[in-house]
Amino acid sequence: MSLTATDKRWMALALSDGQRGLGQTWPNPSVGCVIVKNARVLGRGHTQPGGRPHAEVMALRQAGNAAHGATAYVTLEPCSHTGKTPPCATALINAGLSRVVIATTDPDPRVAGNGIQMLRDAGIDITMDVLKSEADAANAGFFYRIKHNRPFITLKLAISLDGRIATSTDDSQWITGEQSRRFVHYLRATHDAVMVGRGTVDADDPTLNVRGFGKRTQPVRVIIDSHMSTPPKGNLANTANNTPVWFCHTAGAEFTPWKNTGAISIPCETTDNRVNITDAMTQLANAGLTRIFCEGGGTLGGSLIKAGLVDQLIIMQAGVAIGADGKPSLGDMKNTVLANAPRFELNDLRQIGDDTVSVWNKP
Repeated sequence: MSLTATDKRWMALALSDGQRGLGQTWPNPSVGCVIVKNARVLGRGHTQPGGRPHAEVMALRQAGNAAHGATAYVTLEPCSHTGKTPPCATALINAGLSRVVIATTDPDPRVAGNGIQMLRDAGIDITMDVLKSEADAANAGFFYRIKHNRPFITLKLAISLDGRIATSTDDSQWITGEQSRRFVHYLRATHDAVMVGRGTVDADDPTLNVRGFGKRTQPVRVIIDSHMSTPPKGNLANTANNTPVWFCHTAGAEFTPWKNTGAISIPCETTDNRVNITDAMTQLANAGLTRIFCEGGGTLGGSLIKAGLVDQLIIMQAGVAIGADGKPSLGDMKNTVLANAPRFELNDLRQIGDDTVSVWNKP
């Protein structure tokens, strides 16, 4: 195995570890770290729930004194600033590592190359950009919040063969099969928040939580409700004290009926008497969210795509035909010229049970 192949092997393991923290570490990124000496793993770790301890600290705890002279594989540049904990770059230096392999740099202005420079100044050999594209994808939520002041947004649509998400009577349970619905719970688990519009709450009385994946911090439930017309009852109201419910609404909307439930009010700018969806995403980023999983409905999904805010589109399609009287998967987007319609690039296509799942990324 060549040196390059060896580095890729251990970095892939670090990336795998980092994936374990997705949805659990916001506003921090979920980083993975593996410490290796003589082709033997001495320690490995990922960012812990709530964002601390960091991955490097977890891996160094496992490695102990054996870390001296070893190589650390880290999926994101080690932090160089003192916050609630000392810098990870300092921890790696103090452990006596001889080499650090880093997948990608940290765009946070408090770090942004400073961590790498600290390690180099301490005489540690640095190798950069090993599996960089994979690391950039894994850290997309954190990067979007830092660079664009909004979360990375995944829109999921469960549709029929003819692109409908419900019948004319709003019957939508269930279009896709049980295996696909379990996959949705996995997707929820890897995001900081699950987001829907008021219409979905009215039609489905959803819980929007993660089930079947053990004990974990549940995602925030975000509801886009411009005029706060959702009545304070049902599953969301009954569980808001235990699992966060955040309402994005216009500044003049009456939130008082929801205050006693434990739900959180997020007033947003108004456009055409509705929540400005771009400002709503900025407000959510300011609150710390880095990855949002949107489950519709069609009006909200169309608004997000129209505003250029959907970074990943997941289409779960079942072999059922509903017909033209059914509810379309996306609301009106005012597209009159096909050349101007938003387009996505196919990234993955698979079969889950009797359904197909396609993943599309924004170019």
